[in-house]
Amino acid sequence: MIETTSVKAPRILVIRGGAIGDFILMLPVLAALRDRFPRADIEVLGYPRIASLALSGGLAKAVHAIESPGLASFFARGGSFDLEWREFFGRFAIVISYLFDPDGIFETNVKSCGPRQFIAAQHRPDEARPIHASDVFLKPLEQLTIFDGDPVARLELPGLAKRENCLALHPGSGSEGKNWPEQNWRKLLAHLLDHSPVNLLLVGGEAEGAQLQRLAKGTPAERVQVAQHVPLHELAPRLANCNGYVGHDTGVTHLASALGLPTLVLWGKSDEKIWRPLGEKVRVLDQHSELAELTLETVVEGINALELEAF
Repeated sequence: MIETTSVKAPRILVIRGGAIGDFILMLPVLAALRDRFPRADIEVLGYPRIASLALSGGLAKAVHAIESPGLASFFARGGSFDLEWREFFGRFAIVISYLFDPDGIFETNVKSCGPRQFIAAQHRPDEARPIHASDVFLKPLEQLTIFDGDPVARLELPGLAKRENCLALHPGSGSEGKNWPEQNWRKLLAHLLDHSPVNLLLVGGEAEGAQLQRLAKGTPAERVQVAQHVPLHELAPRLANCNGYVGHDTGVTHLASALGLPTLVLWGKSDEKIWRPLGEKVRVLDQHSELAELTLETVVEGINALELEAF
């Protein structure tokens, strides 16, 4: 069912698909809209398992599911639109879409429902141009006289307890080419357990489950916990309660940075100028041609440079 709101206030809809990192890099858009239109109800059409982060951080009032069957006709020419969705789009003053829509079919169909303004935004950066993704996503807001949006993704969760003596480690990613070798992660775990008082939280999705279990095997249970395939709305507060994070170029790394954690990124082949987290506490290790060349000593030095309370 489509969620509705009863409060009579201007409504703005931001449409964003994509993976975790894509959504987090768009959080500055929601923050800029909130600052520019403090009385407006800002809502998101996206994947609820990801977009719910905007609800948790107070950046959106409602989230609607983009995978709803009723939306399918909006991606076809001359479609017969679901009445509920036609009325839904018509209730917004502004619709901002970050969907891939090269022929403008979705735009034309949504406009026919009656929103006062539709802004077609670039769905992803042009990698031929070294402009950070968040700046690319903020650019369309100039049509709303927003010229000074902060490109740093920030996610503030309410009601968090004091940060624990815990370092979160995310040893996987969606691409094997972005990963530091597993044997190096094993050495890092052993070093941290032997040379620091910090506890460890191993984070991973369903695909990394076997890896997490291998890394955790034989480690003291009172010091090493595994957060495997945990829903984002549960993972975010667990990460926020850690006092640091180490991971690859992944959506979870962007999440850790947005939560304000001191973050060390073991960077692979992606274009850092476009995709790196911009948080003030982010440190990127990218001085290598292959990620496998990154040494344990360099990573340990990077963790020490984060100045975590437990070290």
